Amino acid sequence: MNYLISVLGLAVVFVLALLASSNRKEIKYKNILLMLIIQLVLAYILLNTKFGLIIIRAIARLFEKLLEYAGEGINFVFGGLMNEGAYTFFLNVLLPIVFISVLIGILQYTKILPFIMRGIGFVLSKINGMGKLESYNGVASAIVGQSEVFITVKKQLGRLTPQRLYTLCASAMSTVSMSIVGAYMTMIDPRYVVTAIVLNLFGGFIIVSIINPYTVGSHEDILQIEEAEKQSFFEMLGEYIMDGFKVAIIVAAMLLGFVALIALINNLFALVFNLTFQQILGYVFSPIAFLMSIPSDEIVNAGGIMATKLVTNEFVAMEQLSKVADQFSTRTLGIISVFLVSFANFSSIGIIAGAVKGLNEEQGNVVARFGLKLLYGATLVSVLSAIIVSFVL
Repeated sequence: MNYLISVLGLAVVFVLALLASSNRKEIKYKNILLMLIIQLVLAYILLNTKFGLIIIRAIARLFEKLLEYAGEGINFVFGGLMNEGAYTFFLNVLLPIVFISVLIGILQYTKILPFIMRGIGFVLSKINGMGKLESYNGVASAIVGQSEVFITVKKQLGRLTPQRLYTLCASAMSTVSMSIVGAYMTMIDPRYVVTAIVLNLFGGFIIVSIINPYTVGSHEDILQIEEAEKQSFFEMLGEYIMDGFKVAIIVAAMLLGFVALIALINNLFALVFNLTFQQILGYVFSPIAFLMSIPSDEIVNAGGIMATKLVTNEFVAMEQLSKVADQFSTRTLGIISVFLVSFANFSSIGIIAGAVKGLNEEQGNVVARFGLKLLYGATLVSVLSAIIVSFVL
């Protein structure tokens, strides 16, 4: 029965994408089918095989060690603020972002990261039928983040058509930055974080290929990566340290405001309707949870978590999920967790439009105009990844 519902969910996702398609004649169905098969195979390997378990454990262990190293710096600066054995979200989850940001900066400075992103992007371009720029951007977004990725391709921003610009922005919203992956792994099972990152990469290309199909001519298929301004090694370290700290502070401020606001709204709704705001959102999103083949007795609670992610951000939703995780079956927990690992939420529209506008004002205005369509596509990517996982769990 679960398989039949998952197949139905898959069909609904493709229908919803087709309804928003700008040019159905350009859709490359063979490439889409190939990427869909790759998603299913990778999800099965990562979640159901010993080889996948080894990979997940290795990645989880890597981030675990990185968090331990980050903890050395955190304890040196803030050690007196926390009792032994205590857990503070800002110190334990957010501040390690600073250290991981530094590592990304070092890999960028030594040219290792650009080489990896170019290589993977080239391979992906042969699979997805898209241009080199689009394929590179999909990989780069998952590593350097949804704002920073546009800096690396700013030479080409002004020459991009709205169709190609949409693809770049959709990739940025569908993935997550490597600098905060460690933070996610402290909140949800690392295997779902890794699986979601891989699935979203291909899922972003699948949904964009349907919603926004086009053909890139050979004369347009150019990739020009902006070289970072020449800095000394220690200048670079200082810049990435500050950037990482800014991200941690921004996320902390967003969480503080959103969690408090949700508590207030829940209380008001409970007083007026005898239902919390999240319960109402849960009923609204329960059909989506059903299409992910989540059991009927769990779809309302699952829908509430997913809706929270859409209207606030993934950190708020993960924090809410961690509080009620024992109410869900293992399978449902995996499906919801994969759905949450992306930047698909309303605030990302402003972040991406602002990042592009800072580099090219005219193109930033273009992004702002298709902002809701961007969120629509990125949300379908999250739903698609969750449904793919529902086949193998």
